Amino acid sequence: GSEMCIRDSYSDKVVQHFENPQNSGILENPDGEAIVSNPVCGDTMSVTLRIKNLTIVNMQWQTRGCPAAIATSSYTSEFVRGMSLKEAREVSREVITQGIGGLPRDKGHCSVLAADALKKAISSYENKQKTL
Repeated sequence: GSEMCIRDSYSDKVVQHFENPQNSGILENPDGEAIVSNPVCGDTMSVTLRIKNLTIVNMQWQTRGCPAAIATSSYTSEFVRGMSLKEAREVSREVITQGIGGLPRDKGHCSVLAADALKKAISSYENKQKTL
């Protein structure tokens, strides 16, 4: 069945995150937030951040998409916790893809979603700070 094919094409880490997503959900009154869609596959990801002292203390997300999109969202939310905004801004799709043990070539765009949403959410926080 479908169980089999996800194990065939994805790394163990992707499967783990897909089956047990971390930090899924939406933070109330987030410090930063973003919604990013991928026109190619229709995946949509929303990210909410809790930020204290220019450090990400929590990232929660909701993703409609394939296992790779969900796994990269989950992985990224764990990966950036405790990171400074400056460090988190440097998180690239390559870093995310390597972190979860690689993605099938046709799923590379899924990691872009997580990287883009993260950066947009940080920008939204920074823009809010400017207007305060």
